Amino acid sequence: MTLWEAVAVLLAGFAGGALNTAVGSGTLVTFPVLLATGLPPVTATVSNALGLIPGSVSGAFAYRRELAGQRRLLLPLCVSAAAGGLVGAGLLMVLPPGVFATVVPVLVGLALLLIAVQPLLTRALRGRLTRPGGGLPLRIGLGVASVYGGYFSAGQGILYVALSGALLDAPLQRINALKNVLVAQVNAVAAGFFLIAADIHWPAALLIAAGATAGAPFGARAARRLRPVALRALILTVGTAGLLHMTLS
Repeated sequence: MTLWEAVAVLLAGFAGGALNTAVGSGTLVTFPVLLATGLPPVTATVSNALGLIPGSVSGAFAYRRELAGQRRLLLPLCVSAAAGGLVGAGLLMVLPPGVFATVVPVLVGLALLLIAVQPLLTRALRGRLTRPGGGLPLRIGLGVASVYGGYFSAGQGILYVALSGALLDAPLQRINALKNVLVAQVNAVAAGFFLIAADIHWPAALLIAAGATAGAPFGARAARRLRPVALRALILTVGTAGLLHMTLS
């Protein structure tokens, strides 16, 4: 890796950490940059997952105010997310790269649709599926979404926000805080698996980690200033750009 490539990876980590904390989809910035440095796709994926962990933790800490009082809700959701992330990391090691390539755009597109109609959906489901803790539907949904997150994390946060927004009776900023914890959880579980079973490009992972750790608080401050409608619009804009990138590349 040349000096300029290292600078590009560091800056991509900063942008990825900020985006992950604010809206999700930071991997859509970091992963292409890692590929551009010449890393093989699987090596880039596992190095990226490992590198983004400190940024996810930094983002969750930056959202600690919104996380207050949510421990009882988080514990069962983290269990579901961890189980799904471990399965997804295992699938990355055994499945051909093209298998999930056909599924990823569908999942991200569905998540964007859910976010767009989330206020209407929450009102329609209130008293039916919507519960203070999300219930079994949310745990199952997050577990399935975490399988994808452990495999390839682009759009992972958007899936979490979409599911939580539809099934939780909670403000969007508190849901965003939950999302950051769950992303950190899944990335950590997947990275633990990768440390044993995969080749990691440590310079790339460390550069992503440094950039993401610095960028995450910036993303939290920016997102917290947005009204729910504006934050939802930003998530939809970033997610749509990522979806177009995945389908056209």
